[in-house]
Amino acid sequence: MGIAISLQIRDQKEVEASLRKLSGREAAQAYADALNDTGHQARRVMIKELRSEFDRPTPFIFNSPKFIPATPERLSLAVLPTIDARNLPSKGGKVGVDPQHVLQAQAFGGRRADKRSEVALRRAGLLPVGMQTALPTDPYPGSDDGRGNIKGPFMAQLISYLQASSEQGYRQNMKAKAKAKIEDRTTFSHIKTRKELKTIRGRVYFVSKGPAFGHSLPPGIWAKSGTHGVVVKPVLMFVRRGAYEQRIDLDRVVERADLQGYLDKRVRFRIRKAAGE
Repeated sequence: MGIAISLQIRDQKEVEASLRKLSGREAAQAYADALNDTGHQARRVMIKELRSEFDRPTPFIFNSPKFIPATPERLSLAVLPTIDARNLPSKGGKVGVDPQHVLQAQAFGGRRADKRSEVALRRAGLLPVGMQTALPTDPYPGSDDGRGNIKGPFMAQLISYLQASSEQGYRQNMKAKAKAKIEDRTTFSHIKTRKELKTIRGRVYFVSKGPAFGHSLPPGIWAKSGTHGVVVKPVLMFVRRGAYEQRIDLDRVVERADLQGYLDKRVRFRIRKAAGE
């Protein structure tokens, strides 16, 4: 998904005199500069559209549009949601889906692509086929980024705890000692009854696949804590694959930005500037 811009020179009479002062290379550079000015404008309009159409968009989403710049040898450019299809994790531990995939569904409608965390959970046999993940209405403490998304480091820890990671290094599956630290289990003896009270002072994560699989809780990842683990809260729910209606209209973005008109002005400006006028 993106906006492709090709150079269409109009009203050349206004700059004919200036063009005669330039070499072929200088003119091509002026055209490329004008195109790139227009690319920046298109990106600004696209970001504004994302801010207005998305509910609490993250910087990861609304800052994702980039453009492949024009050069004197290639007088065209494309404004895209991202130009890095690898979607490498950020320093903050972001584990998600390429913005390209999110915006593709928002622009044209259809199913949301699986997040990398969902692929990992499904590969480990934890996430049933045909389901994706969603935060519960009341997010688990420390899991929500305030924008309706699960925090990257929290998700990475969850995958590691559930032994669903296929990566090495700090993202590898959690060892027993690290899990014990998160769970912080303690056993107390009741003075009167002399019964042992097993308490989880941290939290223990576990997966429920729902009643269809013989589990009492709805499908999802849950956490238990307290004496004998009686405090149970949802962490991440398993839901049927969602489908989006079209929300972002790229034709509308182009029309609203009047990119051709903007390009005409920038071509004239860049040519005159290159000619020293």
